[in-house]
Amino acid sequence: MKNLLVLLVLASTIGFTACGQKYNVPAKVKSSFTQKFPEAKRVKWDKENDNEWEAEFKMKGKEYSANFDNNGNWKETEYEIKKYQIPEAVQSTLDKDFNGFKIEESEISETTDGKVYEFELEKGDKEIEVAISINGKIIKQEEANEENEENDND
Repeated sequence: MKNLLVLLVLASTIGFTACGQKYNVPAKVKSSFTQKFPEAKRVKWDKENDNEWEAEFKMKGKEYSANFDNNGNWKETEYEIKKYQIPEAVQSTLDKDFNGFKIEESEISETTDGKVYEFELEKGDKEIEVAISINGKIIKQEEANEENEENDND
């Protein structure tokens, strides 16, 4: 019983340590972030992979995320939008090609290639992720699966 208790305490400590892990964000990345988003508040950093960092923050009353490579080069910014902020051409594509789907999440993704509208759509048991250009062209469409959702939450 004593060994079990020691194991539980050890496992809990490791779990809390892993969840509360602090990252040593490279100075180049922090500097680039501050230059691009001087008004950002409540910044939380996460390491996306070996070559990419993600900052989640608030700015002008909205929640944002921005990604940078290890050298501080900006890669992408995402932020949620409301239904009324969806441009007419994009809404038309949603109405025509995804009739009956409910918008679970809508956001704008900005990269060096430009701006796209990204949606998580649901209809019954079917969930899909769609990216649509500002002129209404479908850029990407894929079925969402639980494995991707779980990995996104890690």
